[in-house]
Amino acid sequence: MADAALPAGAAGRSAGAETPLRRAWRKLRRNRAALIGGTIVLVFVLMALLAPLLPLADPLKSNFLAIRKPPSALHWFGTDELGRDQVSRLFFGAQASLLAGIVSVLIALGVGVPVGLAAGWYGGWVDAVISRITEALLACPFLILAIAFAAVLGPSLTNAMIAIGLSAVPIFIRLVRGQVISVKTEDFVEGARAVGVRDSVILFRHVAPNTLPPIVVQSTLFMAQAIILEAALSFLGLGQQPPSPSWGQMLNVAKNFMEQAPWMSVAPGAAIFLAVLGFNLLGDGLRDALDPKES
Repeated sequence: MADAALPAGAAGRSAGAETPLRRAWRKLRRNRAALIGGTIVLVFVLMALLAPLLPLADPLKSNFLAIRKPPSALHWFGTDELGRDQVSRLFFGAQASLLAGIVSVLIALGVGVPVGLAAGWYGGWVDAVISRITEALLACPFLILAIAFAAVLGPSLTNAMIAIGLSAVPIFIRLVRGQVISVKTEDFVEGARAVGVRDSVILFRHVAPNTLPPIVVQSTLFMAQAIILEAALSFLGLGQQPPSPSWGQMLNVAKNFMEQAPWMSVAPGAAIFLAVLGFNLLGDGLRDALDPKES
């Protein structure tokens, strides 16, 4: 009855008032897998943020009276080869993994997005040069490229983050270039050109915002890759350096005690698995939510 009392025009405006952001949020809330992924990601974010505030054991302090103790009420996930609490190192290791993901994504975006915009917008020799370099980098496996950059820069968490970010730059260049080429042929871009709007204004005010949805999705999915890569580099000794905790470093130590203390590998391995799963589920959900073709 309330709907019937509204004028036809008002009812039409009310029905069509949903903004793209609200529509994306509505679709995301209906996606159970995305909600599960978002919850997992939120848990790890809280772990990283609350690690210094919680009453956890010192992740760097050794206790030679509790070396490789199995899980118990005192040490829920047991202790490592130096008697350090696994729960504490797991929480503080989340800081390294999430920081590596965030910083790597920012580096990849900071370099890849402007270069991709230039390649897609200007075309010609600019596009040819950028595309050939990008294709050459993409021909190298992602992990090998990251290991090469990390080996050149030196072993540390900071250098590992830079190496991961630089390795992802070609991916974002190709993504943004393709989006710009698709958007710049749209009618609203041609209309802006026809009325004399400068190229720089069209590029940053009209074209660039329309590339954001795929960039957001790719950034979320790349977070999962960055966590795996940080763990791999730390496992190889090219990432976080001892005694600072890192999930990959914890696995590197645990591999030497698989028979005597198998629990040492369970916590970091499960953390990497769940974090990657969470970001992948969230990324897939964002892809569906931001797709205008999906109802």
